[in-house]
Amino acid sequence: MAPLSRIEQLCMEKGMKMTGQRRIIARVLSEADDHPDVEEVYRRSVGLDPHISIATVYRTVRLFEEANILERHDFGDGRSRYEEASENHHDHLIDIQSGTVIEFTSPEIESLQREIANRYGFRLVGHRLELFGVPHNTRDPNESA
Repeated sequence: MAPLSRIEQLCMEKGMKMTGQRRIIARVLSEADDHPDVEEVYRRSVGLDPHISIATVYRTVRLFEEANILERHDFGDGRSRYEEASENHHDHLIDIQSGTVIEFTSPEIESLQREIANRYGFRLVGHRLELFGVPHNTRDPNESA
């Protein structure tokens, strides 16, 4: 039997019942190095078990999100994307042309956010930063030719 994926382990620690189909979905999500939407998780899962339904994937992803095992993101393309919840904070830079998502950390941004919260009398307890852009070599459609 294969070793447990990170998400399977988290599910078990939280006392979740792990069916065979949930295990497959958990494994697909743990192995993802991108931020798949539910349809992509389904496509990958059905490749491992053709009996998995899209409804099962939706229910399982929602269950994992409610248990704080997955984080949901909206990267501006109208689809919810998912990644494993992590204690190691990171932000995202999204190429709006290709949909590529780059994860990054920036001590300067973290410091500035705390400074801004403090300036307004708040202690920062969390945040989410998503930057949207296009590569430098891309022509701006608003520029005249």
